[in-house]
Formats: sequence, C-alpha cells, structure tokens
Amino acid sequence: MLSAWFRVIRIRFLLSSVIAVSVGLAISWWHIGQIDILYAIMTMGGVVSLHASVDLLNDYWDFKRGIDTQTQRTKMSGGTGVLPEGLLQPNQVYRAGLGFLIIGALIGSYFVIIDGIVIGMILAFAVVSIYFYSTKIVDSGLAEIFVAIKGTMIVLGTYFIQTLEINLTTIMGGIFIGVLSSLVLFITSFPDFEADKAKGRKTLVISVGKQKATIVFWIFPIVIYSILISGIFYEIFPIYCIISIVMFPLIIKAGLLLKQNFDNINKLIPAMSYTITFSRITGALFVIGFLLNL
Repeated sequence: MLSAWFRVIRIRFLLSSVIAVSVGLAISWWHIGQIDILYAIMTMGGVVSLHASVDLLNDYWDFKRGIDTQTQRTKMSGGTGVLPEGLLQPNQVYRAGLGFLIIGALIGSYFVIIDGIVIGMILAFAVVSIYFYSTKIVDSGLAEIFVAIKGTMIVLGTYFIQTLEINLTTIMGGIFIGVLSSLVLFITSFPDFEADKAKGRKTLVISVGKQKATIVFWIFPIVIYSILISGIFYEIFPIYCIISIVMFPLIIKAGLLLKQNFDNINKLIPAMSYTITFSRITGALFVIGFLLNL
C-alpha cells in the first residue's frame, strides 16, 4: 500500500519543486548571507505538499475521464497506473489530493499572516490553479504556461519569505526554473497525444501537432539559455551560474531524438529521459552557481 502511495504521488517528479525552493533560498543566501532555517523548512514542506496535490488530483481526474485507461504507460508518461490497476481507490486519491492542498494552504496562510498580501496573491494563485489544473487549465491548452508560472512563483515566494523583497534576480531565476519544468511537461505529453485528444485535453503538442511540436521544442532551451547568459552578462546572476550550461549537449541529443521518433512511443523514451535529466541537473547546477559565489 505504501509503495502505491509513493507511486501515485510521483516522488521523483517532486524534485522540480525542491529545486525551485532551493533556487529561492540560494538567491536569498547570496543576497543577504543568511536564511531562516525554520521558514525554509516550512516553505519546502508547503510547496512539496501543493505539488503532491497537483499530481494526486491529476491522477484522479485522468482516471475518471478515462485517459489513463487509453494511454501506453512509460516510466515518464501515461499516468502512474495506480488507479487503473486497482491499487488504490479513486476516492482515496482524491481525498489525499485535497488533504495535501489543505496542508500547503495552511502553511502558506501562516506566511500570509506574517508577510502580507504578496504571499497571499501567490498562495491564492497556487490553490485555485492546482484544483482546476487537471480540468480547466489543461483543457484550455495552458498547462505549459501554468507550470512555467508555478516555478516562477515558487522562487519568488521563497525569496520573499526570507527577505520581504522581490527583485530582478528572483524574477529571472524563477522564469529560468519555470521553463525547465515546463519543458518536461511538454515532451512527456507526446506519448499521451491520442488519449488526451480523444478525451478533450488540449496540450501544446495537440494544439500545434506532433511534427511541428518537435520544432517548438527548441524554443524552451533557447529561452532557458537566453535568460542564463543575459543574467550573467548583466550581473543579475553570479558568473558561476555558467556551470548550468554544461548540460547543453544532452538537450541537443534529446531534441534530435524527438525529431526522429516523435511518433514512436518506445523510441521516444530516451528523449524524455534525457530531457528530464537535463532539467533537473541544470536546475541543481543553477543553485550551486549561487552558492559558489559566497
């Protein structure tokens, strides 16, 4: 039973939120030379709870809409398979999703009380968008945009809790992390194209078509590296953040594999794996870049 819960929460995908919080903390440390450990732990707990809520509610709605019963599941796409396999009941997953949403909202509410309206706006956006993500947002073709905004908001919120400020470094750093996460969502939607389309979802890949989406793929690394290089050039980021560029060959390889195999799920798996690895390691190196400058 416990393994089923770890599976449906998608523990390894929570890493994107862990990295986003870490970026906010790293920038805080870089700017003021200290962080409030208790607030950092609470922020991490709240953000991870909200992320877990998204994944649980997404699994619930995908099962209820019959999407997960039509997808070819891989390690990186097609849902967790927990509900189709009967390992958990839909109402259990739904209640757990709401439970994590409430936990995240309660932690966030504490910071609203002590830090004010900025955190309140970020929290309101998070709670509303999380609840409607798997229905209204995905059906409107806004999932990739939501994920990019979510990553940005996590960095902004984490930094604001530590410093009561928002600046250009956190905005650009947040977008950098948000687009990295959005890239993962984008490529992992290729295998689910037919099932998503049949059930009314409108992902970016569905909107432009698979073949054109292989070209759209390159927009993500272009944005990511444009932010990184311009941030370093204008001294918005420390020079050591340049280490994030070392994963460049991996995303090139992923893009080329995607172009060759966009219509073959089994051959697409390496491209998805490379993209996820690129996103996580690039984000981690970005954090290290701020810490090396101390």
